[in-house]
Amino acid sequence: MKKLNELLGTEFPIIQGGMANIATGEFAAACSNAGALGVIATGGMLEADLLRQQIRICKSLTDKPFGVNLMLMNPCADEMAQIIIEEGVQVVTTGAGSPGKYIPAWKEAGIKVLPVVAASILAKRLVNQGADAIIAEGMESGGHVGEMTTMALVPQVIDTVDVPVIAAGGIADGRQAAAAFALGACGIQVGTCLLTSLECPIHENYKLALLKAKDSDTTVTGRSIGGPVRVLKNKMAREYLALEKRGATLEELEHVTLGGLRRAVFEGDMERGSVMAGQVAGMLHEIKPLRQIFEELYTGSQAVLKATEAAWQ
Repeated sequence: MKKLNELLGTEFPIIQGGMANIATGEFAAACSNAGALGVIATGGMLEADLLRQQIRICKSLTDKPFGVNLMLMNPCADEMAQIIIEEGVQVVTTGAGSPGKYIPAWKEAGIKVLPVVAASILAKRLVNQGADAIIAEGMESGGHVGEMTTMALVPQVIDTVDVPVIAAGGIADGRQAAAAFALGACGIQVGTCLLTSLECPIHENYKLALLKAKDSDTTVTGRSIGGPVRVLKNKMAREYLALEKRGATLEELEHVTLGGLRRAVFEGDMERGSVMAGQVAGMLHEIKPLRQIFEELYTGSQAVLKATEAAWQ
């Protein structure tokens, strides 16, 4: 089986997660230059042409492969799907839905399509529609989550499809990366562990909140409306959960979270902001360059796999 870096032309078998409002063209380029596949996120973009601008910024800063994450719930998704083709993007990851209607045109343009899924049934359908690989993301991840853990999801997706599978969710060091490879994944996608990188453009308060976080400091909001999101526990999250328990309306709930991610990312509001982070937040203890994070993930995983093999002999 080919490793992810061989499929994508990157140094490491690692994809940077498509984090809305965070994964800009500049940050994606920094991730690509550090050896992974950098990805521009469309989640927070309110106009399609913003994507074109970010793609061009990324191209001006790296000659390495990079991709775009198309958030399928974005009202501009149709237009963005076309911009991806026009701008010659090589790789697309998708989230929050099925990209089936875009796959034929993307494939015709020679684009590799890697949808993010939270269940094997969707993975099978998307492979039948032409997906080149599947990113199986467990509920340990930050932001929008499914209901299955990475450990349970990844092997079931691998058993269901005949294309490479990338593991995502709950991966922040070499041990977890090794576990992903041991499950049969060809590579990993990471997000939370990149938030405390030197190059990450989030507010300093956001980084400090992650460095202080402990293993049980995340919670999931939005389950009652079918849109679960993992965030750090704060005033906003507690208020939201109390409203959910009370059976509040969608309008009441949206009022609490409206603009929450932007408040966290740009204003550094750690109480009223939506501080998206995965369960590995408690493993982040220092600010590091991206290059160091990717090297430690990969070399750490190889050392763990080697030691494990020796221990079982």
